Amino acid sequence: MIEIGVFHNGASDLPTITTPDQVEVNDGTLAEVHESNQRILLDQIRQGILADRLGFNYFFMTEHHFQPEGAEFSPNPLLAETAIAARTSQIRLGQAANIITWWHPIRIAEQAAMLDVISGGRLEFGIGRGYQPREAEVFGWPFATIQDQERNRAYYQEAYEIIIKAWTQPSFSHHGQFFTIPPVFTRWNHKQTIAYFKMPKAGRRLDEVVQLGGPDPYGGPNPVTQSATVLRELQVFPQPLQKPYPQVWEPLTTERSIRWAAQRGVNGYFIVEPISRLRRNIDIYYEEAEKCGWPDRLGRGKFKYGWDCERRRGIMTGRYVHLIMPGKNPDRERQRFLRALELQWDYYGPFGFAAVLADENEPLYDISKRVGGETLLKKGVALAGRPADVAEEIIKIKEGCGYQDYIINAWFETGGFEGREIEDQMQYFAEEVSPLLTRACGGQVQNPPVSVNLDPTNLKT
Repeated sequence: MIEIGVFHNGASDLPTITTPDQVEVNDGTLAEVHESNQRILLDQIRQGILADRLGFNYFFMTEHHFQPEGAEFSPNPLLAETAIAARTSQIRLGQAANIITWWHPIRIAEQAAMLDVISGGRLEFGIGRGYQPREAEVFGWPFATIQDQERNRAYYQEAYEIIIKAWTQPSFSHHGQFFTIPPVFTRWNHKQTIAYFKMPKAGRRLDEVVQLGGPDPYGGPNPVTQSATVLRELQVFPQPLQKPYPQVWEPLTTERSIRWAAQRGVNGYFIVEPISRLRRNIDIYYEEAEKCGWPDRLGRGKFKYGWDCERRRGIMTGRYVHLIMPGKNPDRERQRFLRALELQWDYYGPFGFAAVLADENEPLYDISKRVGGETLLKKGVALAGRPADVAEEIIKIKEGCGYQDYIINAWFETGGFEGREIEDQMQYFAEEVSPLLTRACGGQVQNPPVSVNLDPTNLKT
């Protein structure tokens, strides 16, 4: 069986241009870039709705900020996907990823849970550490700076722990390296809180939730703070509809991250690795999962190698996809796609992504290497051609990695292509490529429709 998703990273729809320094960028003024990003936001929502109608199983978005260059735009995937959720019924909504080091963990736990409730339980919650200083340092979380990778990792892992607590415990506290929740100095002598937790039916005793103290006339201007009474626990609303919590995902690159994800039952998402390196990484994930007793949020035990459609567990592979459309000039469209890829990789390259394009039997590439579009096609990270050619390349990944069930995420959106062109790509893929993949894999999973009534209950016309 196969599941098929769509990935959207928010690349600019402006034409691309090669500068005298041989760098590919947006060909537009800052004013035009601002207008482009407004269009892209609406395109992301439209394409999420279209993906649902075309029978795709997943729609993944990313989180990125502050980019005039044109490679990425997606400042709040949870918010955009909430708009998609209100207009869809089947597609599952994921992120690759929410950068949880840029959020207070309670804030993002609330927002993600809201998406799960509004979508009827279709959230696939993606988490990441972040790697771009223009984003990380601007948001100003001092312990999340990427200039101290070990501290960033520790902060990330604690934030993950807090999110899971907020989702699974009706009332909780947390005392860690970076967070104390609630803060020990939080005065809360509120008569309504005290009255509620005096009721046996509340499920928590009053002394578990607040620590009662005597009066303090200097504590503040109202009765809530004019006392030494402080909060001991916090309750976070809403909690997700999916129990005990939605499936968590993480984009993965290093062995350390792969093992961390496997130890916690977190699904993995790989995008830029060629098949040989991808197979090695999947082996590491499954080796670690087996060693740890097959961690899983629902305790379902061993899952199929590569991907398990029934459990929705394992490893997703992502690939750039560009189909040669009927009536289009193949050479011209190929060149546009190559330049779009180079817009992406002239941005990604300086962060070191070129290294993992090396095959398993090659040393990691020099991170200063400029990655051209032809290299991405040669490595099988980007797929371009007629539908049968693209389907064949996608099946090669399945066979080369040893997937039992299979999941592929198609990345149609790239710089320099307008929203209508991306929608045409999606439609053509669904009509011509998906059936070929479905036959080769013994069927495609059909997501069950979910009904969430958002109509007013007492509308008087």
